[in-house]
Amino acid sequence: MPELLTLTPAGLYCSEIGAHIDPVHPVDRAIITHGHADHARAGHGAVLATRQTLDIMAIRYGENFCGQVQELPYGEALGLGAVTVSLHPAGHVLGSAQVLLATPSQRTVVSGDYKRQKDPTCEPFELVTCDTFVTEATFGLPVFRHPPALEEVKKLLSSLELFPDQTHLVGANALGKAQRVIAELRAAGYERKIFLHGALEKLTAYYQSQGIELGDVEPVGKRGKELQGEVVLCPPGQLNDRWARRFGDPVAAMASGWMRVRARARQRGAELPLIVSDHADWDDLCRTIRETGASQVWVTHGAEEALVHWCELHGKRAQPLNMIGYDDGEEAEVV
Repeated sequence: MPELLTLTPAGLYCSEIGAHIDPVHPVDRAIITHGHADHARAGHGAVLATRQTLDIMAIRYGENFCGQVQELPYGEALGLGAVTVSLHPAGHVLGSAQVLLATPSQRTVVSGDYKRQKDPTCEPFELVTCDTFVTEATFGLPVFRHPPALEEVKKLLSSLELFPDQTHLVGANALGKAQRVIAELRAAGYERKIFLHGALEKLTAYYQSQGIELGDVEPVGKRGKELQGEVVLCPPGQLNDRWARRFGDPVAAMASGWMRVRARARQRGAELPLIVSDHADWDDLCRTIRETGASQVWVTHGAEEALVHWCELHGKRAQPLNMIGYDDGEEAEVV
C-alpha cells in the first residue's frame, strides 16, 4: 500500500492533495499544525489551519503572511480528491492541531507538537486512531517525566513568600507557555497583577480575546525596582539580558520541560527552574503511540532513536525521519 506521506527537503508532503505539513521553507500549499515559528513560516502560497493558528500567524508575521488562507475547524472533514483532511486538538498551544489524512484504506496522523497534560489555555489533546502515526519526540527519553504544572507553579509562590522584596522574573515563550504560567498561577490562587515584557503583550491579549481567563495583566513599561515582590514574565533570552538588570537583584525562574536537566537550567541562568512543558513527556509519548493503535510510527524532531527503539520492542514498525528545521521546544522569541 503506498504511503500517504513522503519526506521532501521542505518536509512531509502528501502528493494526493499537493500539500506539505509544517514545511520548513515556503511552498505552494501548506497545512500548519500550530503557530510556533519552527512549524509556521511566512511566505506560503496557501495555508490551511485552525482559525486561531491563522490569527496567530497574522499577529506574528502580518496580515499578508501568505497568499491565501483557509480555516478548517476541529473535527470538520475536508475532501480533497481521494483524501479526507481533518484537524484535531493537539493540546500544545491555542489552536494547535493534529492532521488526519484518511482514505478508505488507511489513516495517517501527523501529531505536530502535542501534550496530554491538562492545560486551561487550549483545547485538550484528542486521541485519533490511525495506521501510521507521525509523532514528535522533543522529550523522547525516559528521564523526562513532567510533574503536574500546578506543583511547579507552587514553587514560584513559595519563593515569593521567602523573598518578598525581590522581583520574580519568569522566562516563558511568548506563545503558549507565558499564558499557561499565568493561568496556572491563577488556578493556584495568585490574584495579584502580573507584569509582561513587551514581547508577550500581543499574544497574551489575543488569548484573552479568545475567552482565556488570565486575570489582571499589564505591560512592564519602563518600571524596574518598583516591581519588588511582583511576578514579571519575559522571553527566556531576557533573563540574562541587560533588560533584567532594571529589577535590581531579581529571582530568575524559567518555565520549560528542559528544566529537568540541571545543566540546562544553569546555562539559561535559571536559579528557580520550573518544569512546565507544552510537549508530551516520555510516558505520554509511549502511551499515545499505544492508544492510536498505529502499526507504523514515524518519529521526528527530538530524541528519535530512543522512541524508535521503544516502538520496535513493542512490535511496531518505526523509523526516525531526521528532519531539520525544527527546534527543541524552546522556541526563539519572535514577537
